[in-house]
Amino acid sequence: MTEKFIEHIIVEKRYSAHTITSYRKDLADFLHFYLETEGSENYLQADKKIIRNFIAYLGEKKLAKRTINRKLSTLRSFYLFLLKIGEIKATPMENISTLKYYPEIQIPFSRDEMANLQMLLSDSEQFFEMLIIETLYQTGMRKAELCNLLYQDVNLKGNEMKVTGKGNKQRIIPFSDELKQQLEFYAVQRKPLKDNEKWFFLHPKGKKLGEKFVYSIVNKYLSLVTSKKKKSPHILRHSFATHVLENGAEISKVKKIMGHSSLASTQMYTHANIEKLKKVFGEAHPRAKK
Repeated sequence: MTEKFIEHIIVEKRYSAHTITSYRKDLADFLHFYLETEGSENYLQADKKIIRNFIAYLGEKKLAKRTINRKLSTLRSFYLFLLKIGEIKATPMENISTLKYYPEIQIPFSRDEMANLQMLLSDSEQFFEMLIIETLYQTGMRKAELCNLLYQDVNLKGNEMKVTGKGNKQRIIPFSDELKQQLEFYAVQRKPLKDNEKWFFLHPKGKKLGEKFVYSIVNKYLSLVTSKKKKSPHILRHSFATHVLENGAEISKVKKIMGHSSLASTQMYTHANIEKLKKVFGEAHPRAKK
């Protein structure tokens, strides 16, 4: 039944490869727990008590609440699927609440840090590494979206690229003339191995670019210009949104470029602006002065 469910989310739900991998792992973790504690593989008989024990088990393993909630979401979808196809009469996930947690505030890189990074990269002989970082920062795309960017979806003449995001939803992202020149130069230089021609960005060895490789590049260079704890492609994405909003971009337009399904997801990037307003208020407003 698990493979039938996976087939369902691939064909009908059209989930991304990354999401499908997460679902597989979440189900495997639960089925392993079920076998170890119940001595059976008949997960169709799982009840609320087993689900609560699974939550406690995950907590004992010191998993983050966000990770536990993702696993519960996977199980919720899985058992709803089993209910829908008539394999079970009731889902054990009914009335199982997600864990409350306060998401960690993502601190964007400052404009000075990004300027220092640009200077550092301009002096570097590693053109490809520079291009990866600049593309992430100038477009706000996710690292998975960059790795899966198709050659045919990069319109160099029109200064735009078609990006496939979560749920296989596609969006158009414009880019600057400066980035266009860099992408044009790379397009001529790239040397794909056989069967890898369709990807725009390739590993230096000619194969498909991997997410871990992209993360290592970003972390490596940002470590040279910032002392912030998190130095990941996601923080570059966060910095992109924060900086364009600071420059007066409409939040609805930023939402579209980021590929967010709701405005609430984009509004989180206004946090830095709110903090700046608080600081200005504290320093300038007569009622705030002591």
